[in-house]
Amino acid sequence: MLKAVIFDMDGVLVDSEPQHARAAVLALQSLGYQVTIDYCYGFIGSTTIHMLETMIKDYNISLSSAELYEVYKETLNNLIKTEGYEPIPYTKDLILDLYHNGIKLAIASSSTIKEITAVAEAFGIKEYFTKLISGTTVSHPKPAPDIFLKAAKELGVNPDECIIVEDSYNGVCAANSAGMPVIGFVNEHSGNQDLSSASYLIEGFDEINTKYIKTIYLHTLNLPVTITETNRLIIKELTVDDIPALYQIYQNEEVKKYIPGISDTLEEEIEKHKSYIKSVYHFYGYGLWGIFDKNSGELMGKCGFTNSIINGKEVIEMGYMLDYCKWGCGYATECLHSILRYAYDNLNIKDIISVINTSNNRSIKTAERVGMKLDQIIIKDGEEYAIYTIHTSEESLS
Repeated sequence: MLKAVIFDMDGVLVDSEPQHARAAVLALQSLGYQVTIDYCYGFIGSTTIHMLETMIKDYNISLSSAELYEVYKETLNNLIKTEGYEPIPYTKDLILDLYHNGIKLAIASSSTIKEITAVAEAFGIKEYFTKLISGTTVSHPKPAPDIFLKAAKELGVNPDECIIVEDSYNGVCAANSAGMPVIGFVNEHSGNQDLSSASYLIEGFDEINTKYIKTIYLHTLNLPVTITETNRLIIKELTVDDIPALYQIYQNEEVKKYIPGISDTLEEEIEKHKSYIKSVYHFYGYGLWGIFDKNSGELMGKCGFTNSIINGKEVIEMGYMLDYCKWGCGYATECLHSILRYAYDNLNIKDIISVINTSNNRSIKTAERVGMKLDQIIIKDGEEYAIYTIHTSEESLS
């Protein structure tokens, strides 16, 4: 269960990486040493002291790390006074959403605690963070896992109950070493960072919320995401363990009348579903989900959305299948109402179709009950099918 989100600061909450890199270049230039901006970007995610100690060795600088730090700090402060702090857009919205959903928050940054506090106070977010952790307080900086393990310990959670948000190669490596899922934020101002080992990559925070973070967390741990709930049903992603029960539902002759049967063996279906989890659930964020009884947990069928092509046009198709013994109880209408609302609220899917055999009166009535309208009749594999459509809106879903 996700209990905490740990944010890096520089490059994630504040767009400060260019300032830090330029400050290092200017500080060394003032001492007569020429370094490139790309060289300085290589230290993103690590502590300033580690960067300066490495520079002293690489360039044979005749200053102590403490002395060089004073030169660097003065240069950086001058840049900040001139340019100010630049917050990453929408991060505060995410922080507030996580906080109000009961998620513990921490900043784990290679900056000093004074710098972390100054940024958190300047952006008005300090009150939402339970802990502020500086990389200067641990034995080994990123890419070592020390800072994230310390953050988890001080938050009172296990490492596998956290997710990290990072923009640097060093930070992603540290999260992986700590055994924590990590979201890599592709910040163009953080240099050419290799974030390929992150659990997920994002390019901004404008559409990121608590539900999205929880979905990434569950997918990283190969756990099913609950999509939506009704009074009687839970709609959630199917796991490999659900396939035998689903396979059994498909064996009923009434179920197979309008739905293609399964020609593969159970073992083959299980292997196919392992791939489906990664290529559909994790990639698209939707697919065909399981319908479960809310009280008993029994698998009753499946429903959801698939990408289809009708008359040469790409469309989103809604479908469902219920165990024969559950027919006539209103479950289909209940689950379709719920997933249509989910598609509108969470997937930004507005136009949805259903393809129904014209002799399947039950499904036609269900489509009409959830607000779908007959659009056209097509011939497919020698049989007649009705195309029902709906444009989701507050009005159509009310």
